[in-house]
Amino acid sequence: MAGDARARLVTFNALVLAGSRGGADPLTAYAGVTDKAMIEIGGHTMLARVIAALRAAGAGRIAVVFSSDTVRAHAEALGAEVIAAAAGPSASAARGFAQLGAPLLVTTADHALLEPDWITRFLADVPADADVAVLLARRDVIEQAVPETKRTYLRFADGAWSGCNLFHLATPKAAAAIDLWQRVEADRKRPWRIVGRLGPKLLWRYLIGRLTLAEGLGHVGKLAGVTARMVGSPFGLAAVDVDKPSDLDLVRGLIEKTPKP
Repeated sequence: MAGDARARLVTFNALVLAGSRGGADPLTAYAGVTDKAMIEIGGHTMLARVIAALRAAGAGRIAVVFSSDTVRAHAEALGAEVIAAAAGPSASAARGFAQLGAPLLVTTADHALLEPDWITRFLADVPADADVAVLLARRDVIEQAVPETKRTYLRFADGAWSGCNLFHLATPKAAAAIDLWQRVEADRKRPWRIVGRLGPKLLWRYLIGRLTLAEGLGHVGKLAGVTARMVGSPFGLAAVDVDKPSDLDLVRGLIEKTPKP
């Protein structure tokens, strides 16, 4: 069935978050560049690798959120539209969604291992009722693919999961989910407010290990007034991005081991 769904896929639009939070960044200092998106891996910048994967998966319009002239010029040279970054990833996503509309695939410039198959499989597996969908991979799937990686995991009753930096904003209602994201992002230094949004019953079920990831995501969706769904990825490498120097070393090593076509 998944194969049939993939065969029916049409061209989609994509947004790549390639802005910067500002301030000192150990990763860019380690790589010797001013912008994370401009880090070279295997002879290509991370941004170029991501855009190439999106195009190969069938992306039509591709827009890049930028916060420096260097990234803007590079994105334009790669044939992408450009959108000036707003104050934070969620506000930047909102700006991109307003320009490109739904449905929209959102990813990040540091998703250097991104493969077209991961994208097409994700889009094919998004439930038909979803306003918003997020791709995640289970810890066992990730560690089987790349045991040396160090990831942050969300622990639920149905296992430990890590995000894969791929989001599908399927309908116009997804704007409400971005609005909730902005409110959560504004409260990141006041975690009690974030916890308070979940409510004591849901929080208690999470703490005693009785809450599944799908249930938790569904509840968060209800807070925003949308139907939010998760999609489990069979590709463990989809959870590997480049956030710190050790990630960069890992990804460069993986790409060097990949046979050239």
